[in-house]
Amino acid sequence: ERAPRQMRILVLGGTGFIGPYQVQYAIDRGHTVTLFNRGKTNPGLFPGVEKLIGDRNGDLKSLEGREWDAVIDNSVQTDPNWVTLSASLLQKTVKQYLFVSTRSAYSDTSRVPMTADAPTFTLETANWDRSRPMPYGLVKAMAEREALKYFPDRTFIVRPGLIIGPGDLTDRFTYWPWRIERGGEVLAPGDGTDPVQIIDARDLSEWMIRCVEN
Repeated sequence: ERAPRQMRILVLGGTGFIGPYQVQYAIDRGHTVTLFNRGKTNPGLFPGVEKLIGDRNGDLKSLEGREWDAVIDNSVQTDPNWVTLSASLLQKTVKQYLFVSTRSAYSDTSRVPMTADAPTFTLETANWDRSRPMPYGLVKAMAEREALKYFPDRTFIVRPGLIIGPGDLTDRFTYWPWRIERGGEVLAPGDGTDPVQIIDARDLSEWMIRCVEN
């Protein structure tokens, strides 16, 4: 099914776990996709798609002077400054910024159910030991604020939980069906009542493209 309006979509990353599903679905919907990455992960994917080579950590020159309807920021941030650099550069040439965050950005994940207005980590609440790398949840929470800073009314933040599906290399979910299929006694956490929520990477990616369209 083609989208009612064709868009120009810039994907930062796009060759890792969820990125290829986003790109393929966007293409199938009739959109024009541009990829920006270092060209090191799966460089042979999507031979007909425009690829811009650069680095989130400072080399954004190939993005200068270009315009897109939307940007999808997929990178697994190790530094909120990556979002600062891309968002500050693109704020006048891109209409909307979709930032893929994580439920780990919430400062209290014991809340069930979690809602979008639950507080996220800050430098004050994260109890971060400055002698160690910044915790993942704090990185994402601060990156969200950077996106909102440069796209204050044009940022769409997605906070997935556990993403599963083809291409997932973490083994966080796939271990369990594999192990249970083997049979026998299985050592497992919890007591059977613990809430677990998962989402397939393909469903998540298609939903995000539809959100961009809307």
